[in-house]
Amino acid sequence: MDTVADMRVGEFSDVLSSKAPVPGGGGASAVAAAVGASLGQMVASLTLGKKRYADVQGRIEELIPRFEAVRDELLVLADEDAKAFEPLSRAYGLPKGTEEERVHKAEVMEAALRAACEPPLKIMEKTCEAIDLVDEVSRIGTRIAISDAGAGATLLSAALKAVSLNIFINAKSMADREYAEDLLSHTQEMLDEGCKKADDAYVRVERGIRWPSR
Repeated sequence: MDTVADMRVGEFSDVLSSKAPVPGGGGASAVAAAVGASLGQMVASLTLGKKRYADVQGRIEELIPRFEAVRDELLVLADEDAKAFEPLSRAYGLPKGTEEERVHKAEVMEAALRAACEPPLKIMEKTCEAIDLVDEVSRIGTRIAISDAGAGATLLSAALKAVSLNIFINAKSMADREYAEDLLSHTQEMLDEGCKKADDAYVRVERGIRWPSR
């Protein structure tokens, strides 16, 4: 399978809708987050060089490459998520007829569950980074495209919620509950803070463009 970055939208959608185990929710979340970040970058690009926004040109010039970097990283993470799931998929199929097999399967499963959570965690981190960028551009970017910043914030909020589910379902099966609880605490913290900032950005945009204003 081609990398996600090399796939056409239709091709990615076809593979996602098939019986193939990957890509799944994690990869889809990373792509959605990349799209959300792209909308934020579009607003920044439309602000660049505008005399009306001369006072923020320096910051806009800093934001654009940061948007580009986070978009690229999210698409790479979509592929990493698929690779991390494969060992877990194989682990579920290990035999468990004897005590020795059960012990071996438990050990392999625990390691695979931890590994499968690593890309989703990174996707959440990068999505939170993109939310910070979109939130800022929604405040200083050109008003003619501010609705796109709101759209980007909405997609990023959804992506953050979606990818967190991969961590929740894998953590539930972990035998090391102390490790799992630490993982869940970190996940919930990113989820709460990231979604609040993204949702606040959406509301701020929506209130600013609706007529009559609310």
